[in-house]
Amino acid sequence: MDAIEALRTRRSVRVFEKRAVERGLIEAIVDCGRLAASARNEQPWEFVVVSDASLRGRIGGATDHGRFIAEAPVCVCVFCEDSKYYLEDGAAATQNMLVAAHALGLGSCWVAGDKKPYVDSVRSMLGVPETHRLVSMIALGYAAKVSNPSKRSLEDVIHWERY
Repeated sequence: MDAIEALRTRRSVRVFEKRAVERGLIEAIVDCGRLAASARNEQPWEFVVVSDASLRGRIGGATDHGRFIAEAPVCVCVFCEDSKYYLEDGAAATQNMLVAAHALGLGSCWVAGDKKPYVDSVRSMLGVPETHRLVSMIALGYAAKVSNPSKRSLEDVIHWERY
């Protein structure tokens, strides 16, 4: 699948098949996160891959809108060193991984991290230093169900020269 097609067809997946994701696919996806653009090329990210069902259950249970993490075969937690542009950098890495997962035939869903009340709990569960901020968590696996919500048209969102 080419990049444009992957961007046009990727959707959030919250229901996953009960089969493991191959380590090579996980590494390829995280590698795409590692290659994201970052301010001043700081590359502040660290990625914690969680495949242990018990730990995924605890992480999912700590969230407000990410309970399905417990049922996904993998959760990739994106942390960034607390720096001026950690949020932008971590978001870029997260988006790269979402698109890469789709291009490789997997489903994924972005679960919010930053500014949520559970960030310290998740960081503690994973042994991440306090110098790092939880930007996002990505539920990852083979899609059992894919929704296809409508998207706003280009004509509704594009403005030339001025709003």
